[in-house]
Amino acid sequence: MALDFLAGCAGGVAGVLVGHPFDTVKVRLQVQSLEKPQYRGTLHCFQSIIKQESVLGLYKGLGSPLMGLTFINALVFGVQGNTLRALGRDTPLNQFLAGAAAGAIQCVICCPMELAKTRLQLQAAGPARTYRGSLDCLAQIYRREGLRGVNRGMTSTLLRETPSFGVYFLSYDVLTRALGCEPGDRLLVPKLLLAGGTSGILSWLSTYPVDVVKSRLQADGLRGAPRYGGFVDCVRQSYRAEGWRVFTRGLASTLLRAFPVNAATFATVTVVLTYARGPEARPDGEAVPAAASGPSLAQPSSL
Repeated sequence: MALDFLAGCAGGVAGVLVGHPFDTVKVRLQVQSLEKPQYRGTLHCFQSIIKQESVLGLYKGLGSPLMGLTFINALVFGVQGNTLRALGRDTPLNQFLAGAAAGAIQCVICCPMELAKTRLQLQAAGPARTYRGSLDCLAQIYRREGLRGVNRGMTSTLLRETPSFGVYFLSYDVLTRALGCEPGDRLLVPKLLLAGGTSGILSWLSTYPVDVVKSRLQADGLRGAPRYGGFVDCVRQSYRAEGWRVFTRGLASTLLRAFPVNAATFATVTVVLTYARGPEARPDGEAVPAAASGPSLAQPSSL
């Protein structure tokens, strides 16, 4: 079980370092004004941030996900592995349920972490900035709005994470088996990268409109009076003002980010587990975590 958490930590660090610049672009595109858009698209947003704020501007708010996602990934892969073992059989439905359980549980950490990340990504550069870092951001929000403010966007986070993590682990399991990811295969790492990256894309596509709503709710009130009364009100106002396309805003940068981030995360987790434990045979049908569920990939230790 400890290896589940250790491998998740390693995968979390790899994923954050690869994907944070894409996430910064995604958030800025999602929350910009339709009347006075600052960016014309994904590439223009990248170029503008680098020109105005240097490359470091793409890594604004890195501290929050680096601290949070490292632990979150450890929690996700640990919970998913143990839930799958508790369910007893390695079936597609159980892979989905174990992933969904892991996604729901990590929302307790994910929601405040993403709130801080979003606020830091959107604040202006220079001495006039509101927050000095992730912890300062959460502390200021707590002083002004209490625990409810720190957990702003929790409903949308739950609606996004629960099904998307089910899709995430299910698709990875299916792909690693279809690709024949065997230890000793000279193409093992490329296959794991392909399976992980594709799983990430499918996961994001399954719930992306909810992510747009979450970003808007968490950014609400940062630049003026709050506009939204909650999840449903945000959906209603966004659709009324901008049509259905608002729920795809930032999708290109998200999918560009999803492949390398999840490829790095899943490949790192699986390689760590495989070479830490070594290949182990298992009885046919016995449940093993998706991150180690290729035909002969190492299994995390049992309970």
